[in-house]
Amino acid sequence: MQLDRTRKPLSRVAKSALALETLLSIGALGGGLVLMLAPRGEILPLPLSALADSPFDTYFVPGLILFGVLGLGPLVAARLAWHRHPLAPIATFIVGSGLLIWVAVEVAIIGYSNEPPLQAIYGLLGVAILLVALRWLLDAGLPRLPGAQRRPSDPRGSSA
Repeated sequence: MQLDRTRKPLSRVAKSALALETLLSIGALGGGLVLMLAPRGEILPLPLSALADSPFDTYFVPGLILFGVLGLGPLVAARLAWHRHPLAPIATFIVGSGLLIWVAVEVAIIGYSNEPPLQAIYGLLGVAILLVALRWLLDAGLPRLPGAQRRPSDPRGSSA
């Protein structure tokens, strides 16, 4: 196997995104799997009464969403970062936004619980991922329309 020595090393921002997305993915895959395997709270002590004002009768569908969207989604974003794909910063932004939406909807449906404080922890993780994504997008430069010129004060010059 030959190493590709021409590949640029990952930036600190890309490494941060990779680490945060992997952390999120591990937690969401595990949590989603447990909710799907024991949808009535048999493994995690989650009362079905918490779902009373929700569209769900059991935790199976929330577990499926958690597993698929917040478990597999960050893995896709992390893979894009690892391969230095130009869409990686946008994927990281989507992951961070998706996590914050998940936490907000969860709190709206079942209320806030700090025993354990998973909603707060994952909310902070979502903010961290979103901040990394914003930094990455600013570092990468915003996309320009074809033919649009950069401002004269822009040190990067014109895009040709």
